[in-house]
Amino acid sequence: MSRDNDRAKIIGRRALLLGGGKLALLSALAGRMYYLQVLEADKYATLADENRINLRLLPPPRGRILDRNGVPMAVNRQNYRALLVSEQIDDLDDTLDSLSNIIPIADHDRARIAREIKRHRSFVPVTVRENLSWEDVARIEINTPDLPGVMIDVGQSRSYPLEGLGAHLLGYVSAVSEADLQSSSDPLLELPGFRIGKAGIEKVYDLALRGKGGTSQVEVNAVGRTIRELKRDEGEPGVDLSLTIDLDLQQFAAQRLGSESAAVVVVDIHTGDVLVMASTPSFDPNAFNRGLSSDEWRDLITNPRSPLTNKAIAGQYPPGSTFKLMTALAALESGTITADQRVLCPGQMSLGNITFHCWKKGGHGSLDLIGGIKNSCDVYFYEIARRTGFERIAEMARRFGLGAPMGLDLPGERAGAIPNRSWKRATLGQPWLPGETLINAIGQGYVLATPLQLAVMCARVANGGFAVQPHLARDQIEGSHVMPRTAGDWPDLGVSRQSLALVRRGMFAVVNEPGGTAFGARIKDDAMTMSGKSGSAQVRRISMRERDTGVKKNEDLPWKERDHALFVAYAPESEPRYACCVTVEHGGGGSGVAAPICRDILMEVQKRFLQRGGGDAPQVRPVSTRPDAASRQPAVHHDDDGHGDHVHPDPILDDPEDGEDR
Repeated sequence: MSRDNDRAKIIGRRALLLGGGKLALLSALAGRMYYLQVLEADKYATLADENRINLRLLPPPRGRILDRNGVPMAVNRQNYRALLVSEQIDDLDDTLDSLSNIIPIADHDRARIAREIKRHRSFVPVTVRENLSWEDVARIEINTPDLPGVMIDVGQSRSYPLEGLGAHLLGYVSAVSEADLQSSSDPLLELPGFRIGKAGIEKVYDLALRGKGGTSQVEVNAVGRTIRELKRDEGEPGVDLSLTIDLDLQQFAAQRLGSESAAVVVVDIHTGDVLVMASTPSFDPNAFNRGLSSDEWRDLITNPRSPLTNKAIAGQYPPGSTFKLMTALAALESGTITADQRVLCPGQMSLGNITFHCWKKGGHGSLDLIGGIKNSCDVYFYEIARRTGFERIAEMARRFGLGAPMGLDLPGERAGAIPNRSWKRATLGQPWLPGETLINAIGQGYVLATPLQLAVMCARVANGGFAVQPHLARDQIEGSHVMPRTAGDWPDLGVSRQSLALVRRGMFAVVNEPGGTAFGARIKDDAMTMSGKSGSAQVRRISMRERDTGVKKNEDLPWKERDHALFVAYAPESEPRYACCVTVEHGGGGSGVAAPICRDILMEVQKRFLQRGGGDAPQVRPVSTRPDAASRQPAVHHDDDGHGDHVHPDPILDDPEDGEDR
């Protein structure tokens, strides 16, 4: 009996311990459940929502690019795309074969589609073709019952309605590269099919044009399939960017250049607005957006007239006789000549054992400064350059914008070249030779300039000697911030009014006085009178034998051996406002080819902005009030040419410069 009682007690204790343990475990489980479901309810609800709700980034509409009058130059259009959902098809090849009977599908597209299907889940659509026409969409929709898994989607694509007109300015957009991803943390760049600016204005102001992405909250199931959209935030579209370009003038200039390999720039001399910047031939930027074929790319890069190059800012040319304006200003400001000092031109000039020829075989006779500019006499400028030295000429040229990028809001701008002793020593490891002062002073030799630089040089001469800076955007844009552009308070270049007035008188004589090298290209309407300077830059050597037997005319030479034709001008003479530079590669004579183009463009500019009241009111700037050169203490002249140096026979040392200018 005692043993039974002991056994009952043991069983009771064990039952009590087991029950207590169960109670403790149950209490712990209840406590954990209370902790998870009550105290941590918000946390786990959030985690559950994150599994249930996906936050997807939405690309914003890209901002438009407009001309100064609001005419669209770059817009967004609907992009019809054919998509393929792999889980809804039985055989990929059969489906693509059927679809290829409606729209062409290249072999490389088939390979891309197969790769993308392997990378994504079976319910994720894969792009088959983009930029479908409405006819393509209609044919696909009609055949949808026979094309399981194929669907049409509508997105946005960049479009350039003007095609080649302004292509070098606008640039183009293209797919994001690995380098772009590494250089930016913007999540928009990771979106499939997202495109960013790769050239031109599209690249410079990409952040402002890009906008800010929106978001879409969608509910998904356990395998990630979208069930419904819960919330959408469209984000911020990119800003509409207005340019200083006048599209009508741009089109007129491009048509006037025609099929030439050429460039034209028109600048407001007071504000720095670039009204026209045309480069021909051009290209269609839409091709870069939709994708170039190998044949299209080959045609672009093998074209000898370089359609992909913006010649207005990246074409570097010897400025020819247009550079004589800088030589004249340097000589006047240094005090080495006066306006009425005369130089005799017998048709050539000797320096050491080298003969330098004037473009006019018999010479021009005795000339003063105005006559030297009017007749573009090489011997006159040889002589004043010899007296002045090229260091002073180079310094003056740099003041007027040559030899360095202008800082235009456009990528790809070249610096040109303004040589001197230190430049030649550093670049070529050679000393400066006396004859190089002469030949560079007439815009040949090592001197190089872009059409934009020459237009700005002319603008600074015409506006009274102020360092106007060109720009393309009407507003000031920093990153994605847009601010109104303030009126430029341009620095004074420190050149006397008298010297500038003398040079402008010479430019007036070039165009408007009988015997001037561009008299045939004058504007006969007194209200629109143009003043300018022609130039013809040689690209080949003229041998003494050819000079004796007769120099070949440009039209008798292969295109690559013809002179470059240049002309710079401003108008109207009575109240200057517009400066223009026309450069025609291998065009021949500056006065015969470039000057008439410049005349027609400046006439059109004035008709549009002055007679018809179009455009903005000019920002009138007073002429420089610096004392005249004659009233200042004359500078001491140090000739930079040295003595005893032997001039090596350079291919262009003894070439005439302006043989086509009359």
